[in-house]
Amino acid sequence: MAGYELVFIVQPELEEEPRNALVSKVTQTISDLKGQVIKLDPWGKRRLAYPIKKHHEGFYVVVQMDLPPAAERSLERAIRLMEDIIRYLVVRKEIAPPAEPQQ
Repeated sequence: MAGYELVFIVQPELEEEPRNALVSKVTQTISDLKGQVIKLDPWGKRRLAYPIKKHHEGFYVVVQMDLPPAAERSLERAIRLMEDIIRYLVVRKEIAPPAEPQQ
């Protein structure tokens, strides 16, 4: 499994309960794809740098996870179908090679 980071922005008008249900749906999708959520970090409502789908604010959520590389596309497809998510980004974490000792 590879390490990934998912950042998604939820519509700001969504109340807390439906927003929490949406976050649970995303984490359940990750689990269904045989992935594991390492850390879930809701950043809260923030102003967007530019309007996205006529929204000037959004509720940011960051998820750090382990996921099989073949499941990345399936995760993106599932998130794309969730109408309350206005933008998302999945990034694969690069593991830096160990530094060689200096002489």
